[in-house]
Amino acid sequence: MASKRFARLSNGFSKKIDCHLAAVGLYVAFYNLCRTHEALRMTPAMALGIADRVWSISELIDAALKAVPTKPTPTPAQRHKSFRVIQGDLFD
Repeated sequence: MASKRFARLSNGFSKKIDCHLAAVGLYVAFYNLCRTHEALRMTPAMALGIADRVWSISELIDAALKAVPTKPTPTPAQRHKSFRVIQGDLFD
């Protein structure tokens, strides 16, 4: 409910899958690393032993920018070419 990326009739709706994946990934990382859970009194990552402290948002953004893949993302036409059509009749 915290992210309007899923609601189609809102200003924050993602029209491109790449933008949607980036926004959801950042939200999940924020939830697990930056946001203190009310019942745990720590972040979920700290509760699992993955992190030793609460991250600031600037640290999260810096880590996200360092993790950007070096190869360019394929265009929709290139993605379409990567699909393979399997020939055959399912109902013989």
